[in-house]
Amino acid sequence: MIRSVIQKANKTYFLAAILALALLHFSFKAEMTEQEMLTWSNKCLAESYDPSGEAKLKKWDITLTDDAFVRLRKVYTNGMQTYYSFQLRRFNDMAYIGTTVSGTLQLKTIADDIIVQTYNDPKGDIDSMATQLDLPVKNIEPDRLDSLQMALNYFKKK
Repeated sequence: MIRSVIQKANKTYFLAAILALALLHFSFKAEMTEQEMLTWSNKCLAESYDPSGEAKLKKWDITLTDDAFVRLRKVYTNGMQTYYSFQLRRFNDMAYIGTTVSGTLQLKTIADDIIVQTYNDPKGDIDSMATQLDLPVKNIEPDRLDSLQMALNYFKKK
């Protein structure tokens, strides 16, 4: 009698341990693939970008390409266009100034590595270089900023 109760208890503990290990094993997701990271980064940048600070902005597009370029294109209501582009190998640091509601995401490069081009500008088309790209953002949490920085650093090393 005592032996059967002990055997039942051992079986119960054994099954509980197997169940706990199975739950633990399946609760962790493998790392994101490169394509998933690229898709997530583009979604994060697109959802967080805040064009409301520029009243004359007609449309905009920000992307992280699969060959590790960050590209921002702005089209204004007067027809002027501004392009910003840089290779993430030249990415140096990322800073955030603001709150979780709104702020500025600063992408910094090693030197003057950000290409800035304007077209259809009344003052004339201008090509220049910059060391920092300031992106107005909204509704961005600290953990999302950390994840974005990890993704940018991943593509920097690519």
